[in-house]
Amino acid sequence: MNLNLWLLAFAQGLFLTNNVTFIAINGLVGWSIAPLGWMATLPVVGYVVGGALSTGMVAKTQKKYGRKMSFQLGLVVGMLSAAVCAYAAHTQQFWLLVASTMVAGFYNANASLYRFAAAELALPAFKEKAVSLVMAGGLLGAVLGPNLAQWTKSIFAVPFVGAYTALVFIALLSMLVISRIQFPELPKDQKNQATADLGRPLAEIVKQPIFIVAALASSLGYGVMNLLMAATPLAMQNCGLSFSDTALVLEWHVIGMFAPGFFTGHLIKRFGVLRIMGIGVLLNFVCIAIALSGQELHQYLIALFLLGLGWNFLFTGGTTLALTTYQPVEKDRAQGAINFITFAVLAFTSFASGAMVTTQGWSMLNTLSLLPVFVIGLALIWLAIRHAIAHNIPS
Repeated sequence: MNLNLWLLAFAQGLFLTNNVTFIAINGLVGWSIAPLGWMATLPVVGYVVGGALSTGMVAKTQKKYGRKMSFQLGLVVGMLSAAVCAYAAHTQQFWLLVASTMVAGFYNANASLYRFAAAELALPAFKEKAVSLVMAGGLLGAVLGPNLAQWTKSIFAVPFVGAYTALVFIALLSMLVISRIQFPELPKDQKNQATADLGRPLAEIVKQPIFIVAALASSLGYGVMNLLMAATPLAMQNCGLSFSDTALVLEWHVIGMFAPGFFTGHLIKRFGVLRIMGIGVLLNFVCIAIALSGQELHQYLIALFLLGLGWNFLFTGGTTLALTTYQPVEKDRAQGAINFITFAVLAFTSFASGAMVTTQGWSMLNTLSLLPVFVIGLALIWLAIRHAIAHNIPS
């Protein structure tokens, strides 16, 4: 770890502070002002749809301006959109809240590339650990996000306006952090031939078996996590549990997501990426089993913690796999494709989460989550038996 990586890990933590705060409050704010109950998570949907729609634009800004300027541009958008969210919540304008969270998706799409940038700030032999350790910076979001929502909930007359306002200052702090990071300069051929068709076509990149499994595991793993996490505040409220209980559950969930970052990279290098991703699949199954066993506070707490652990193993493993599928000149298009697929799945699961938990209930939501977990497991088995490509898989 060098100073640049530590700063990027801090930026990752601030990014997750924004995301966790959004998850904690958007559904509840939406529930209070939405025209219909099933629309409660549309502000969450807007955030990820905005991210999906922004992936192409982000890839272009990353290629043209480089990491630092593109990341800073995302933070400017994040700061302004948080301010509009605060105004929308204060004036009880549901569709303005949805629109402003959709605009904030540009920040989401930008900051989702922090994990890829981490690999560029370390020696090649340590890229797995760099990705893992920068993702561990999300622990800051685990602690700060839920508590920020709790502390600022009642600052103003309208609940949670203070939380959105606080995110404006979080974005300002993150801008300062990013400004201190020294990212590698753009390659000369990329500077001089910004419009040239460098590297393989995207269609050729995405047809690789390793890329397919990396994208599938990352997107579906994230989708299952999002499906259950986004529904948790609403499900707990329906059970009569307090918002402080919800904040506690989300805090431990995000700790589960990012605490393993301190050792996931080491485990991948020691035992192989597919084995670690397989453990992530098993943790998802255990999570769902516990969630189906009841709806007491301890069951939410344990299930969501295990859900976070499973996500970490799948997402870190998927990112590590993806790093082996493209050359440096192809990184913007390849990373943009993975992010687009992930955001598309997140958009669907964010909408389905609110609609299903309010109409079908928590148990049915968890039961249906078994299907994508099975699909991930089958994909990992399929890749594991492809002996012809085994030498391309990180060990």
